[in-house]
Amino acid sequence: MRTGGCVCVVVALSLAGWWAPVRADEIRVAEKPAVRADLGAGDANSAERALGRAAEKSARTHFADPAQALQAGIERYQAGDAQNSVAPLTYAAQGGAALAQWKLGKMYAAGDGVIADDRKAYQYFLQIVQNFDEDRTPRREYSLVASAFVAVGVYSLNGIPKTDIHADTRRALSMFQYAAVNFGDANAQYNLARMYIDGAGVEKDARQAARWLRLAAEKGHAPSQALLGHMLFNGEEGVGRRRAEGLMYLTLARESASDATKEEWIVALYDKAMAAASDSDRRTALANLESYLRRR
Repeated sequence: MRTGGCVCVVVALSLAGWWAPVRADEIRVAEKPAVRADLGAGDANSAERALGRAAEKSARTHFADPAQALQAGIERYQAGDAQNSVAPLTYAAQGGAALAQWKLGKMYAAGDGVIADDRKAYQYFLQIVQNFDEDRTPRREYSLVASAFVAVGVYSLNGIPKTDIHADTRRALSMFQYAAVNFGDANAQYNLARMYIDGAGVEKDARQAARWLRLAAEKGHAPSQALLGHMLFNGEEGVGRRRAEGLMYLTLARESASDATKEEWIVALYDKAMAAASDSDRRTALANLESYLRRR
């Protein structure tokens, strides 16, 4: 599992309840979940200092301070030199630069310029989560903070094989919940919905799942559009069947699907619905889609 996106595995849906939109008064500010280091001896910061000591020592001889190192690291990465961006980014991360921590987390998760290492990626994302303070963290960093909460949530949901990071669905739920409510993050809302659909760490609740999917779908989140569309088109287990509306959301998701491999499941859901739809369903879906796009 990589943390660059959301959990996009399609499983058979077992849905109960009914769909209803979220009301503003139903969304409460969530408290920041308690986070532990999960790094064995020492805390996340001391472990990260050990991981990056050699790179930091080298970077210190070339850069006046972490801010200068961050700028150099980003410039090198954007120039296509990911490998040589690691040392300055590590130095900047040690200085508390959330952007450097986030970038290194993404790089270690993807094996981009470094050997892929989910545990190191997790540690970098965890630092951002631990250091977040709504009174002091600049709002310009909120999007990457939200991304870090989601990444920690995904790693907590699945665990990291052959490490001390074990699956913890309750922790994953709290991470997704916080990012979904406090940051309105679409990936968090999607993953939260999936937990309600799958009954992972929480009782299955199609009503809650559909609410979170709707919020993410309205942000243009293709996986959420696809799952919401699938639920509405089929009306599974008590979810009100709205075939035209479901087909509209599936069409939006299909148009947004750009990765033929990772998003093949979206195309499959769309094709299946189109094959089952009547001419009336298609005409109404098209009219709904035109109206939807005019409102955007």
